[in-house]
Amino acid sequence: MYSTTVNARPFDSLLVANRGEIACRIIRTAQRLGYRTIAVFSDADENSLHTQLADTAVRLGPAEVSESYLNVERLLHAATITGAEAIIPGYGFLSENADFAQAVLDAGLVWVGPPPAAIDAMGNKATAKARMHEANVPCVPGFSEQNPSIEALTNAANNIGFPVLVKAAAGGGGRGMRRVDSANDLEAAVLSAKREALNAFGDDSVLLERLVEYGRHVELQVFGDTQGHVIHLGERDCSVQRRHQKVIEEAPSPAVDDALRTTMGAAACAAARAVNYVGAGTVEFLLAPDDSFYFLEMNTRLQVEHPVTECVTGFDLVEWQLRIAEGQPLPADQSDITLTGHAIEVRLYAEDPTKGGLPQPGPITLYDAPSNIRVDDGLLPSGAIPANYDPMVAKLVAAISVVAVEVLVAVVLAAAVIATAMLLVITFAVVVAEAMPATGVAVATVLVRALVCAAKLAGTFVAVLRVNEPITAPRMAVDLLVDAFIGSTLGDRANIDVGVLADMIVNALPRAITAFEIDTTDPCTTFRC
Repeated sequence: MYSTTVNARPFDSLLVANRGEIACRIIRTAQRLGYRTIAVFSDADENSLHTQLADTAVRLGPAEVSESYLNVERLLHAATITGAEAIIPGYGFLSENADFAQAVLDAGLVWVGPPPAAIDAMGNKATAKARMHEANVPCVPGFSEQNPSIEALTNAANNIGFPVLVKAAAGGGGRGMRRVDSANDLEAAVLSAKREALNAFGDDSVLLERLVEYGRHVELQVFGDTQGHVIHLGERDCSVQRRHQKVIEEAPSPAVDDALRTTMGAAACAAARAVNYVGAGTVEFLLAPDDSFYFLEMNTRLQVEHPVTECVTGFDLVEWQLRIAEGQPLPADQSDITLTGHAIEVRLYAEDPTKGGLPQPGPITLYDAPSNIRVDDGLLPSGAIPANYDPMVAKLVAAISVVAVEVLVAVVLAAAVIATAMLLVITFAVVVAEAMPATGVAVATVLVRALVCAAKLAGTFVAVLRVNEPITAPRMAVDLLVDAFIGSTLGDRANIDVGVLADMIVNALPRAITAFEIDTTDPCTTFRC
């Protein structure tokens, strides 16, 4: 029987049951808050960064995960000999293992994570979907039974409608997942998925789900405290994936508006409440093109991509985990959560793209992390990348704030003002051209070239800001500016035909485009004036 609590109470020392970049990230926050930090390491990680950052480091054993980071007995022994009062798992390894969480609690330690009962409830996709149905959280139409026959799966797939997904019931990360487009392909896909699931998770159970075409992977960050409060901190869009594994994540999602965010957030909180959730968790949804959404799974831990949420909310999620594990209430109410700016994270892998993305371990010959963005890593310039662990070694996170957006808006307005002034001068030049053709046309041509650059600049910034109708070429820029400014100011008084004037300007564009090397097909192309 799994516990529904986490032994929440104040503590001073924290053992980080992980390695690499997430161990380093947790240690930095914990030390900032005044905790004594304890790292653990295998023989392959003896000189790694996380062991140097921590106040104390304890050897677990050989490089094999079964003898080190997955060895519960050795982890608990490390906590005992160092006087650790709490254990935090990070992500991966034992972070979603209900037995490990229960063992930590049975040892009298604080578990910085959700209750073992919640981990168990959400650990099996089939069981989790049943709980979500009970909580009225929308789920993808599917089929799940214990040890179903191929005939039963085929009948279910025909009822659901092809294409369908065969998914491992006990795991994630894209393992044990197969797309099936017809009944003829179902048996082979099921057998293949079951073999992979058994090797990866020790459980060959599978389920079926309808495949939602052109869906987006949108997840909600949730937090619960020991007082029973649950809130969400907005969404992350993780639709860019490789082999069903996330590689690029952003917050907020470009596909989610305020109304949809509120609806999805309420569903995510309902999912967390259904299992009496405490701590950090992520409820993953499949968002269809028509804005309907369906529960996929709940990750009962901190996610790899949590930094993008930190960037747009301003909160340190590891700090929240630690405070909640001490029994403190949530640091904020739902009304306090606002998303400011935009953030994107990309994962850095030590892989060989010429060999199908195979891991590429070995000594690090050069590593120079950029200083102008956030980089979460666990690398040393003179270190090495072991062959025994996941090849993801760092995360690069770029964020843009509201202040930066306001600067862009100011630039757009300035460009529009400059372009307007140029058009006024061009209008004068056209009038002069009637009296002095050679001089007037020469002046107008020079000014048109400058105008095209200004219009292109304005168009680029407007496109970046994702307006509904981005300026995609100088011709459109000229049309918009002439109509908006000349037509409303000088058109009638100067007796100038706005359409004729626009045509005259555009006739000069080929020379200007050639001279200034402007790509008229791409609104975000760099150009030189």
